[in-house]
Amino acid sequence: MQNLNLQAQLATGAVLAPGVYDALSALIAEQAGFGALYLSGASIAYTRLGRSDIGLTTYSEVEDTLARITERVATPVIVDADTGFGNALNTQRTVRGLERAGAAMIQLEDQTFPKRCGHLDGKTVVPAAEMRGKLQAAVDARARTSTLILARTDALAVEGLDAALDRAESYLEAGADALFIEALRTPEQMQAACSRFAHRVPLLANMVEGGKTPVQSADALTALGFRIVIFPGGTARAVAHTLQGYYASLHTHGTTAPWRAGMLDFDGLNAVIGTPELLELGRRYEG
Repeated sequence: MQNLNLQAQLATGAVLAPGVYDALSALIAEQAGFGALYLSGASIAYTRLGRSDIGLTTYSEVEDTLARITERVATPVIVDADTGFGNALNTQRTVRGLERAGAAMIQLEDQTFPKRCGHLDGKTVVPAAEMRGKLQAAVDARARTSTLILARTDALAVEGLDAALDRAESYLEAGADALFIEALRTPEQMQAACSRFAHRVPLLANMVEGGKTPVQSADALTALGFRIVIFPGGTARAVAHTLQGYYASLHTHGTTAPWRAGMLDFDGLNAVIGTPELLELGRRYEG
């Protein structure tokens, strides 16, 4: 399923993973040359439900979306599994299912359920001991050690930076393969996280346009010490902006003619999704 091992990429350098939310977005990102993809739970909520990232997305919706993506692309996928969708036993079911569906890395967070976007206010977190148990359950549940577990803490907004860093330390001890300290608010906080962890474990930087963390380039973040850089919701925001313009133009003009320069035509889209190759494959079985 995966043509590039995520562990090997992290062992040799940093990984820039764009957000994807379905097989088409994943395919186009793969064609652009990215070494990894990030399946954003928020973007699944945005695109499948037309709703906010406030814990409405279910395990089965994430698993189904991931399976559609990994059936179509070979690039490793980091998947946002929210809180594991329940307690430690729910987390084990989530890890097993997402691993079967092709996840290269599974992200679990310490928010209470239902969770909310890490850059929204009003978050709450479970006790650190409960999260450590869920991470241990996740490690025990996976069938392969190459399926990596990414531990995310949202404690900074609730308990402060020092507590968030201490939680991350304990999550690393519980068996996490990588760490994600959500919504770091200043360059100084980002530096503090990197100073403590970057030399020991892959650390993820989450770039959210308009969010709480200062948006920087992948090169700048790599220089700080981050080894995974994600732009998880940028894809959905870019698509939403494009669709606003497209639909407004179509409604006004009654034709797509003014928008043609910004579109693929029929043959162009078929080239992207591989229609000629698929039809040729079908002819092999016609007898």
